Amino acid sequence: MQLQDLLYGVSIKSLTGKPNQEVAVLAFDSRQVKPDTLFFAVKGTVVDGHQYIDQTIDAGATVIICETLPATLVEDVTYVEVQNSSVALGIVASNFYGNPSSKLKLIGITGTNGKTTIATLLFQLFRELGYNVGLISTVQNHINDEIIPATHTTPNPIALNSLLQDMVKAKCEYGFMEVSSHAVVQHRIAGLTFAGGVFSNITHDHLDFHKTFDSYLKAKKEFFDNLPKSSFALTNADDKNGMVMLQNTKASKKTYALKQMADFKAKIIENKFSGLNLNVDDIDVFFKMVGSFNAYNLLAAYGTAILLGEDKLNVLTILSTLAGAEGRFDYTVSKQGIIGIVDYAHTPDAVQNVLSTIANIRKGTEQVITVLGCGGDRDKTKRPIMAQVASDWSDKVILTSDNPRTENPQEIIAEMEKGVSPTNQRKTLSILDRKEAIKTACHIAKPGDIILVAGKGHEKYQEINGVRHHFDDKEVLTEQLNLIN
Repeated sequence: MQLQDLLYGVSIKSLTGKPNQEVAVLAFDSRQVKPDTLFFAVKGTVVDGHQYIDQTIDAGATVIICETLPATLVEDVTYVEVQNSSVALGIVASNFYGNPSSKLKLIGITGTNGKTTIATLLFQLFRELGYNVGLISTVQNHINDEIIPATHTTPNPIALNSLLQDMVKAKCEYGFMEVSSHAVVQHRIAGLTFAGGVFSNITHDHLDFHKTFDSYLKAKKEFFDNLPKSSFALTNADDKNGMVMLQNTKASKKTYALKQMADFKAKIIENKFSGLNLNVDDIDVFFKMVGSFNAYNLLAAYGTAILLGEDKLNVLTILSTLAGAEGRFDYTVSKQGIIGIVDYAHTPDAVQNVLSTIANIRKGTEQVITVLGCGGDRDKTKRPIMAQVASDWSDKVILTSDNPRTENPQEIIAEMEKGVSPTNQRKTLSILDRKEAIKTACHIAKPGDIILVAGKGHEKYQEINGVRHHFDDKEVLTEQLNLIN
């Protein structure tokens, strides 16, 4: 493909060389450069791609897109100077793959909690409605019934547009994707055309990356600010920042809520371990999913489907049969009657949502035992808050390791322990080994008790010093419950 066609829509400061240069490969990682590659010199959080320009030319790069031109320009290499290489990467990647997002109805879901469940519900719903559908999520990516492993909540622009092109080739009419705040700030979604955007909620998370809550909020809002006039923006009106998302959007503004008037309204009639009984737009429906947080997720999926022109009764009928995403309030019951729940909750608000749901359902005599860890190399400020929430809402808490990554897991637990009040210390213990922590929870549980294992959900690994070891919370929990006589 010729460079001049790839540059359509890119804001160019200068171009030195041949605009008709043929490009066969796109790369922003110097290790992936081959002959006839267009290399993007991107200033990352750790590495600046400008340092590798000479190396990429030696490897066969014939076009360089950069923010700062090298001191010496190599003959027969075309240099394109731009304001922001990350933005250019998104736009060029979209052009390279034939602008696939414009050839299907792409819906982006953003927020702190609920993204995966809403996206998964929509994927399952539209498959059941008979459509060819794509899904891009934290758990896994799908093209119809084909499963493609997920490495990031939102892939890099090259991988993302390649995946969207595969969806178009598979005749997908719809694509549902999680849009992380990182992806917005890093311009991974630059160049994409969205038919709609959905906001779930925003709470304390990712402050290691965004530094302040205000910056985190602005990252979420930026997604809605950039939606086209032809799209819709659906927001949770019950979230205190929900309406902020709609302030500057050109998209059609729509709301959903449980507690106030909204375009899509629901009321919880009954909430128990077997499911949720909701009144949705004056229709009573029983859903398999549990908890008020899932009432919001179901309502967001319902509203999105109606905005996409689907029939209300068809949508509610199918949604009532769906189980949501793996590792989200995923529960099992042992033969002794002990209830084990695995949930991805890894923020203070998510932990409180799950535990408050359990509190609303429990009869009052059983214990709630929570096993909780916090990830390493991530937002440290939420660690004591998560421990505080868990100990306030549980009868017993076991603090343990999550994915320590490159951090010392004992130090992570020590930071969590700072959030446990003196009155809660008697019901809290720390066990470094996650399997031992889950095993201990199972052995102190009595029939009827509820064990929550929070933090990892669908993940099938534990990352320690850069190495991923097989670890599945539900597998360990089920195994340990089955060992109890």
